[in-house]
Amino acid sequence: MTQVADSNSTCSERAELEVMLSALARNPRLAKLLKFIAERALEGKAEEINEYTIATEVFDRSKTTFDGSTDSIARVETYRLRKRLKEYYETEGKDHAVIISLPGRSYVPEFTRHDTSSQLIAPDQTPRAKELLNSSLVKSGSEDSKHLVEAALNMPRHRGLNNRRLQILLYGAVAVIVVFLLVFGAFRLVRTIGSPKPENTAAVTPPNNTQLVNPANAAHVPLRLLAGYQGSPKIDSAGAYWQADRYFSGGGAFERPHLPVARTSDPMLFEHWRTGDFSYDIPLAAGTYELHLFFIGSAPDDFTTQFFNVTANGSSLLKAFNINADTLGPNIADEKVFKDIHPDKDGYLHLKFSMDRSSPELNALEILPGIPHRQQPIRLVMQPTAVTDHNGNLWHPDNYFDNGAVIDQPRLVSGTPDPNLYAFERYGHFTYSIPVDKRGRYTLVLHFAELYWVPDASNSVGVGSRVFNVYCNGSTLLDHFDIFKEVGSQHALTKTFYHLRPSPEGKLDLTFDPVVNYATISAIEVIDESE
Repeated sequence: MTQVADSNSTCSERAELEVMLSALARNPRLAKLLKFIAERALEGKAEEINEYTIATEVFDRSKTTFDGSTDSIARVETYRLRKRLKEYYETEGKDHAVIISLPGRSYVPEFTRHDTSSQLIAPDQTPRAKELLNSSLVKSGSEDSKHLVEAALNMPRHRGLNNRRLQILLYGAVAVIVVFLLVFGAFRLVRTIGSPKPENTAAVTPPNNTQLVNPANAAHVPLRLLAGYQGSPKIDSAGAYWQADRYFSGGGAFERPHLPVARTSDPMLFEHWRTGDFSYDIPLAAGTYELHLFFIGSAPDDFTTQFFNVTANGSSLLKAFNINADTLGPNIADEKVFKDIHPDKDGYLHLKFSMDRSSPELNALEILPGIPHRQQPIRLVMQPTAVTDHNGNLWHPDNYFDNGAVIDQPRLVSGTPDPNLYAFERYGHFTYSIPVDKRGRYTLVLHFAELYWVPDASNSVGVGSRVFNVYCNGSTLLDHFDIFKEVGSQHALTKTFYHLRPSPEGKLDLTFDPVVNYATISAIEVIDESE
């Protein structure tokens, strides 16, 4: 694959652009973004492609007041476009002669030509290559190291290449990989040994851990475990207790204390993790449960190597799961939700984490009382503490967000039996990625109140003071929405949307996109519609 020079754009690159724009016809926002950045690149004007020009030229932000620190529209939509391009060229566009891509953390697209005329064959493993594969150096490393060396030894080559030259290149590649693995292994060992241990730490991986559990002594539910952690219980933002790791066998424990984590109000859930091939055997009373698994993205745009599997009682929960493809970046929280979880016939829930192309990882797990065929309702208030409404429902502190800011609005709100739900708001350009079981269909209730733009004596504010759009998984929910126009100020307003499908990753991805001044939201409710 060779990159097409910007100054030498041809009809084939422009033709591929038109094909891709047609493929994005159902998502006009992404199509508009691609058209803008691609045309600039093909015209040799890559220097004009940046966060500011995308925000102002594509998404109509003010050229005088746009502030990237509070408005992330360019970053969010570019992430979405990067992912869509990757998905397209892995499926229906995999045989295209020209491929359009967006490198990680870049706004400038690349056009690459895919040479499909050459036939590729795999070289035979020479005796010396096989000797390297079976050497003590590789055998003493991780399973990942063996896979890497095997991949290097089986790299495809073009017919007609000089065999001696191929051997030199092959052995050189293997040598580089082996040196890298030695350095990486030493780094992980030093990091593990050098990490401060929690107080009152027991053995990280007690032998035969699951044998210590009597199936008759079912785990108390809710059960919340911090994978790889051995210490005193920790309390999250909603006041729930998370226990030290237990019921596990296999794997190893690591920690990264004080890690900044996006899309969560509880970064402490992601400071420890278990990795390797491991399992959990959790005793549960007969019944229906809801399982939550917590992960964290580790590398930007690493969508090709990080794959592992998760099963529950032998049935697949996650197959070839790639954390980084879910999160689209490092240090971003990810949560997977599974309803209708039951213990096996022996009274245990058997969770197995196994390698596909890389070692599994897990940061935390949560088991909740379940509702047959339905996920527990999700209720969020844009506040730092939990709120209980007049029906006794618990609304959890703000979570799953990216960008924007939160402010308290100590104004009395009418039109609701629960004015305390509107005591705070998140404002700006921001997103929510709410995890749900991907098999369900969901009702979404958005709670608004206009508490900033309040009419004064001169009537200088009112209709049109705040206008914004709301999208769910790329589809428009609210277009040029004006709270004041509908109910005035200091009055509660809810908008309800039915039969929403989650993304393939099991998320309701909400985007709040300002048109005039900032978007706002006070509370979010998600209800599973399944019977």
